[in-house]
Amino acid sequence: MSTAPTTLRDTAADTGRGVLEARLTSLSRAEFARDVWGRAPLLTRGAGDFSDLFSASAVDELVSRRGLRTPFLRVAKDGSTLPEASFTSSGGAGATVSDQLDDTALWRSFADGATLVLQALQRTWEPVADLASRLGTELGHPVQANAYVTPPQNRGFDAHYDVHDVFVLQIAGTKRWIVHEPVHPDPLRDQPWTDHRAAVADAARGEAYLDTVLEPGDVLYLPRGWLHAAEAQGAVSIHLTLGVHTWTRHALAEQLTRAALALLRDDLEMRGSLPVGVEGPDDELALVRRRLAEALAEADPAPLFHRARRGQARPGALGPLAQLAAVDGLSAGTPVRLREALEARLDGGRLSTRVGWLDFPETDLPAVRRALDGEVHHAGDLGVPFVERLLRAGVLVPAGP
Repeated sequence: MSTAPTTLRDTAADTGRGVLEARLTSLSRAEFARDVWGRAPLLTRGAGDFSDLFSASAVDELVSRRGLRTPFLRVAKDGSTLPEASFTSSGGAGATVSDQLDDTALWRSFADGATLVLQALQRTWEPVADLASRLGTELGHPVQANAYVTPPQNRGFDAHYDVHDVFVLQIAGTKRWIVHEPVHPDPLRDQPWTDHRAAVADAARGEAYLDTVLEPGDVLYLPRGWLHAAEAQGAVSIHLTLGVHTWTRHALAEQLTRAALALLRDDLEMRGSLPVGVEGPDDELALVRRRLAEALAEADPAPLFHRARRGQARPGALGPLAQLAAVDGLSAGTPVRLREALEARLDGGRLSTRVGWLDFPETDLPAVRRALDGEVHHAGDLGVPFVERLLRAGVLVPAGP
């Protein structure tokens, strides 16, 4: 994997600023939350040098040397997605897969005007993964990353809206972005733009809210629902899209309702059958509404929320061989740290994370709290048996030299 001259962690540490301010908007998290988040687009010129995150050589490496399979790549032309069979082939002897990317086919499609969409880069390209993880932690909403590689004078997709917020980082070349106001503000995840295809097409013919050309180093933030279309200019364009999959009050309402229904499972009367010969719910609705309202007032959606949140992203990388070496060589002087992006939550004596849960006796809780502070600790300071347990569970990782 290519290494960057400086990492995001170095940049943040040097500046003392969060990801938003250090790399994307020049605004603090508080300013962004108050003035921009979910409200309107924000264009930031010259936000920074993104060569440490992604590049043309990164595209070539991912396409030709990593053995990627679908759906890690889509190919689009003239507003439509090409069939996967047109750019995949067998992995060759011993691979036993039939859908690896075919770099020759991709080259031909790209030369013919198709856009390459490298998906889920938070799983395949370390600098982007680091950025997405840190931004997700800072925003409190999960983040995924795609790269769009568009030939000169071509458009990958027609005007549409996304059901998630996006940060667009222009990496190479230039791209014209035409943005229109929403036809369906704040769409939920099951309300795609195709549900409003005619309204989207009609709005896209009207006066644009924003019509601008992004150059390398520029960043454009778009809340979900804002219409947009983009077209490369006189050279190949590469941009990263960081998709922020926002939690909504509707999602919280769904979890609250599920928690209330779980309580009603223990209500004997609610488990009772409707009367014989019932033709509709009218006669029973008053009782059901009253009991449901009582359950909603009593229900706690927090466990469901945190469980769903943990499932929306993956923890930081863990090398099995390095982990085994840490366990085998464990001593009082071994430095360890909390694994990144674990979404660790201590509730009473139970530690819940993205890799499972562990129960601890009261005597271990001070060590658990210290381990969760994100700092580097020596095993002897936390307790060697305690550290070994968390290393084996994948909660702690070796901190390195």
